[in-house]
Amino acid sequence: MTHHETSAAATGTDAWREGRVGLWLIGGRGSIGTVVAVGLHAMRAELAPPTGCTTAGEAFAGIPLPAFADLVIGGHDVSATPLRERAHALVESGMLAHRFVATADDALDRADAEIRPGYDRRTHTGSQADAVRRMAADITDFRERHGLGQVVVVDISSTEPILEDHVEFHDAELFTAALEDPDRPLLPASSIAALAAIESGSAYACFTPSAGIDVPVIRSLATERGIPFAGQDGKTGETLLRTALAPMFTARGMRVLSWAGSNLLGGGDGATLADPEAVRSKLATKTRGLVSLVGDHVVAPLHIDNVPDLGDVKTAWDHIHAEGFLSSRITMQTIWSAYDSMLAAPLILDIARLLALAATDGQRGAIPAFGFFFKDPWGSDVHDFSQQTIALHDWAHATGTRVRAAAESAVTPA
Repeated sequence: MTHHETSAAATGTDAWREGRVGLWLIGGRGSIGTVVAVGLHAMRAELAPPTGCTTAGEAFAGIPLPAFADLVIGGHDVSATPLRERAHALVESGMLAHRFVATADDALDRADAEIRPGYDRRTHTGSQADAVRRMAADITDFRERHGLGQVVVVDISSTEPILEDHVEFHDAELFTAALEDPDRPLLPASSIAALAAIESGSAYACFTPSAGIDVPVIRSLATERGIPFAGQDGKTGETLLRTALAPMFTARGMRVLSWAGSNLLGGGDGATLADPEAVRSKLATKTRGLVSLVGDHVVAPLHIDNVPDLGDVKTAWDHIHAEGFLSSRITMQTIWSAYDSMLAAPLILDIARLLALAATDGQRGAIPAFGFFFKDPWGSDVHDFSQQTIALHDWAHATGTRVRAAAESAVTPA
């Protein structure tokens, strides 16, 4: 059985009847977007199995999901560096194996041709509403040209500073007026992209700690328009480990006193997070789940440091101090080291497939079960990874059952 056949058997892709799905990446020319494009090519060419893709596992057997081969890449980016050039640079850095990129140039060029200029406040002229309309038109054109059943927009762009609240974020009329005012650049780029997704009728996920759709008036608009969405901030490494380990301590009645962490990374993320304002939003999402799991008494210092020579490899070190029986001391240290983009890319594919399922089912608003993928999940206060895993499986099977029944009734004569 080939890699593709194995994937299809594990996920029930033969039951997907909604056509091809667009995967529109905000920040599509970055490292994650490049790995997604190379990964799809490698799986289609049967050079690699879908290792790391949750939806390729036996737990998702029988659920009608689009096949990996059904995904068509497009996106927005402010960078002009072509995907082909970025992919070969990732080979040189050691992230990507040459065998996966050697035959991918044509596939990368096709994907790159579908990436349009993103919103850049420094160069944009006109109102932010103009930017939303332009970007929404890009997504709509992409869907129509490729005859796609639907499009899923996933934000994988650079982390933005925490967004300050404004009265316009709570009043639709004031918000609309501000968007049309060329002298009021009220929103960050991530929220412009989220509005474009809504205007184009596309499902949306925010894989970064940036605001995106998480502005009250924008969230309300998405729900009103019937848009399913999920976020926030992809859970790929250190936080994944924390949400798996922390419940163990509490389940065994151990009192966690402190949980200190240090992250070392280079590359584009390292440079971005060297900005004190940008790193604040990342630190907030990484810490919130831990406090929820072990209690707000925990001392939880966390540092993120830019170490340029590390490139795209991220190393996270945690020191855990807990109290056991008769005040005995318990200490655990963990080290997690990986290419973060290689951890993120399969999750992007999972999210795209599952959001396509949600859209087909007519779901709208935040989907709590997607907390499995995120540090600070919208619509859910659950951070325990085992509970999140169960919730995602239950949701996927229930949703898949409805979608399959609807498809079967549509082709069954009355």
